[in-house]
Amino acid sequence: MMKGISSLLLMLFALPLFGQLGGESTYQFLNLVSSPRQAALGGKIITNFDHDVTEALYNPASINGAMSNQLAVNYSSYLGGISYGTAAYAYTWDRHVQTFHFGVTYINYGSFDGYDVNGVSTGTFNGNEAAISLGYNYNIPFTDFYVGANLKIITSLLEQYNSIGGAVDLGVMYINEDLDFHAALTVRNLGTQFTTYAGQNEPLPFEVNFGMSQTLENVPLRWHLTLENLQEWPIGVANPSRATTDLDGNQTQEEVSFFNNALRHLILGAELFPEGGFNLRLGYNFRRSEELRIVDQRNFSGISVGVGIQLNKMRFSYTHARYTSASNTSFFGLQIDLE
Repeated sequence: MMKGISSLLLMLFALPLFGQLGGESTYQFLNLVSSPRQAALGGKIITNFDHDVTEALYNPASINGAMSNQLAVNYSSYLGGISYGTAAYAYTWDRHVQTFHFGVTYINYGSFDGYDVNGVSTGTFNGNEAAISLGYNYNIPFTDFYVGANLKIITSLLEQYNSIGGAVDLGVMYINEDLDFHAALTVRNLGTQFTTYAGQNEPLPFEVNFGMSQTLENVPLRWHLTLENLQEWPIGVANPSRATTDLDGNQTQEEVSFFNNALRHLILGAELFPEGGFNLRLGYNFRRSEELRIVDQRNFSGISVGVGIQLNKMRFSYTHARYTSASNTSFFGLQIDLE
């Protein structure tokens, strides 16, 4: 197991450490969580290797035969009236060609009132974006390593401006069946804009994540640990609203420590009865908690809880994710076995 983990870490540190976070790149919707299950475990979980066909939208190395003929549809009424969802389907061609994966991610920003430079109304306009993906996974012969890739075509329409782009997601996963231990690395959104909004090419939201998970030997619980946005350090930015002022009126800005920066890369999750017909899920996202917390007020930002229920050939999932005291998000999912 340690040999496998060491190989993954070497691949991780060999990557160029560059990237973008929110507001620094286009097509930001590509890094939203892909399903209620992922959201419940804190987001960006990349180590599940089972029937969950939506998992492959985030890590193509997770594509496997158990996903074959599974169709999943997920929806979230997101923050500020934004709605987005995903859909996924996998099909096993044969035991030699193995399994192909198809996915869709869509976001609708809603309707907006438009005005010209003089403040005269120009009517309403909409904004929406979508990505269509095709994925494939390959088990390296005589090893416990799986590698996969998603090829994505991206479209974006924001008022009168539109853009088309393309990207590739790469993933590698190590599976130790004796210990029921998984480790995975993903490199997401390697790509470019084919057509730009207004003649200026913008970077895509490149992201590197590393994760581990394991089912406990004597307890029906699987723990998940994810390190997100490893392409960027530091990840923390001082919040102006947390500046302090002394008696002389001198203002001191918030200082983000090394330890605080490190914690913001961490996501923890746990799933009770992971292989049963009923699942309980809990997650904690440290970056979300730190960036959205309110000083001197406990609002439980970063916590997410969810459930999964299987009824015959259908699986229902629901997650409630805590953001701030003013806004939270619910995720709904349905997966159908078409066999």
